[in-house]
Amino acid sequence: MEATVEKTSYHVSNDGYYGTFGGAFIPEMLYPNVEELRDNYLKIIQEPDFLDEYNDLLRNYVGRPTPLYHAKRLSEKYNTNVYLKREDLCHTGAHKVNNTIGQILLAKRLGKKRIVAETGAGQHGVATATVCALMNLECVVYMGALDIERQAPNVARMKMLGAEVRSATCGSQTLKDATNEAMRHWINNPVDTHYIIGSVVGPHPYPDMVARFQSIISEEIRWQLKEQTGHENPDYVVACVGGGSNAAGAFYHFLDQESVKLVAVEAAGQGVGTGHSAATTALGKPGVLHGSRTILMQTEDGQVVEPYSISAGLDYPGIGPQHAYLFDSGRGTFLSATDEEAIQAAFELTRLEGIIPALESSHALAVLGRLGASISDTVVVNLSGRGDKDMATYMKYID
Repeated sequence: MEATVEKTSYHVSNDGYYGTFGGAFIPEMLYPNVEELRDNYLKIIQEPDFLDEYNDLLRNYVGRPTPLYHAKRLSEKYNTNVYLKREDLCHTGAHKVNNTIGQILLAKRLGKKRIVAETGAGQHGVATATVCALMNLECVVYMGALDIERQAPNVARMKMLGAEVRSATCGSQTLKDATNEAMRHWINNPVDTHYIIGSVVGPHPYPDMVARFQSIISEEIRWQLKEQTGHENPDYVVACVGGGSNAAGAFYHFLDQESVKLVAVEAAGQGVGTGHSAATTALGKPGVLHGSRTILMQTEDGQVVEPYSISAGLDYPGIGPQHAYLFDSGRGTFLSATDEEAIQAAFELTRLEGIIPALESSHALAVLGRLGASISDTVVVNLSGRGDKDMATYMKYID
């Protein structure tokens, strides 16, 4: 009798783990909040009235489905078939709003009155402030002091939407520190406040919950590809990864399709070996950060190493636990792109296709020449955000 081989699952287990990564490593004061979410999120987000409201808002407020665009000139340049999933065309200019709408509907059903969030590039902060304005809930957004300087347009948007933007002045004054402050705020306001985490990080159930809300991306890619090419599955799905929410959404419906190569692109900054990088899988090792066991950049004695990237959304010292498992298991291919490569890729897309991408998305575009894709392959790049917020950076490179 043949032995049955158990198929590897890349989704979360019942106890909140992806392989050995994940879990909920949290202070005692947060257990009630996290348990409340864990006990209720799956039931609530599968209720017909929740799904009706969520899908209606995605369609009529966010503007979904977003197009899957065959980038013909880019395809010609790289001698393969490149499709761009246009999350940059979502309301608020990035994929982040898919998650914030889901989480605020969940928070309202849990009776929460206030929302706290963290943001790096500001896109999640804008998306959170947007849904708080829509649902008439108080909103506090923590943002690193450095990011407040370099993402001024998004700070202005958050304030215009009625959010209170609080500066995180510790450490590197970027996304990690904003997350620390937001978690402290949640600990001090455990009863009436919901923390909308913007990425697939944090204690269980956040990585799974955020991935589920972002999975609309890969759900649409499948039927859009079928419509355009006759095949549901691409050969490659490419996405940038900081914490990794846009990649989690783009990968979601292809996780168990072993023929689809999942390519995650991290920020190499000034170079992986320069000490000014955010290439977590190249530089990190397992440890606990922001409530879950994952791969993170750390010193020999476990202190978090300050990350660096030209992109405010990618300078995070870790990755989500699901991505850590994709890397560890070999299911995902993890590459990195330097600041310079990302800038070059941004200008290339702009001049070939007339689309100005976010700096985060430019990292994904930067590896097109390294995939080894053939002329008959289909490559889907998740264009996770638009470049309006990065114009001050881009202007420095305009002759």
